[in-house]
Amino acid sequence: MSQLIEMPTLVDMSPSVAQLGTEAATIADERVAERYEAPCLTIRPLTGWAALDLAEIWQFRDLLFTLAARDVKLRYRQTALGAAWVVLQPLLAATIFAFVFGRVARLPSNGVPYFLFAYIGLVAWNLFSTTLSKAGGCLVGSSHLVSKVYFPRMVLPLSTAFGSLIDAAVSLAMLIVLMAIYHVAPGWGVVALPVWLALLLMLSLGVGFFTAALMVRYRDVQYILPVLTQMLLYASPVAYALSAVPAKLQIWFLLNPLSGLLEGFRWSLLGGTPPGWGAISFAAAASVLVFVGGACFFKRMEREFADVI
Repeated sequence: MSQLIEMPTLVDMSPSVAQLGTEAATIADERVAERYEAPCLTIRPLTGWAALDLAEIWQFRDLLFTLAARDVKLRYRQTALGAAWVVLQPLLAATIFAFVFGRVARLPSNGVPYFLFAYIGLVAWNLFSTTLSKAGGCLVGSSHLVSKVYFPRMVLPLSTAFGSLIDAAVSLAMLIVLMAIYHVAPGWGVVALPVWLALLLMLSLGVGFFTAALMVRYRDVQYILPVLTQMLLYASPVAYALSAVPAKLQIWFLLNPLSGLLEGFRWSLLGGTPPGWGAISFAAAASVLVFVGGACFFKRMEREFADVI
């Protein structure tokens, strides 16, 4: 009689083999995950004031330049005159100011033609007002981006500065033609012109940071801002010289940083008596403080934009 030999079946060995295979696969997956782990960005609510992260803004510089180029391309799209409005707007406004303040009111213009005097003031004012209006409404106007895509929100107001600078450059090119027509040559103070442009841009962006952050929560700001800007136009020496203001009221006008900046901007191009160093120092310090304070306020409110807008 043959003897039967009991052999281990495959069923008895399968659990240990399956367990070893599962463990090996798990270890392999963990090692692959460690080598190719994707970056993870965690967004947490802030407590207190947040520091400005300039490195993060620099990382998104491509987006900054893209938004700036889009703003320039779309500004005068589908208009009959196109970019000619950059020159026509200050020319028409200077004509009106020259008639009202020069002919009717007969205000002094420091010995230069009133039209040229008013045009120079409007070049500086348009840089300030255009940047302020566009920076103030940039978040509400780009709500579809703010609510769906993460990026440093400060990129939006900063991108509006490029279009304003291009408009200012075109207006200054037209100013060269006007100065040649009126036979007016700039003095040595023209070397300080970039300083005034930078301070005007900082002041407008600083105020724009405040208004943009407030407009997300309080839409009333979009109706108040144009009214306040129009009032500020006549409270600043744009179409008239600061010397035309009574002496006892000049101190109140100089509390407006635009007064010192406009006087310095006009002096750089027309020469004459330079503005007082006290007024210039106050205007420069105020511009820097407003810019830094507005940026910090904007950064503090940034985490609420996507939820509220």
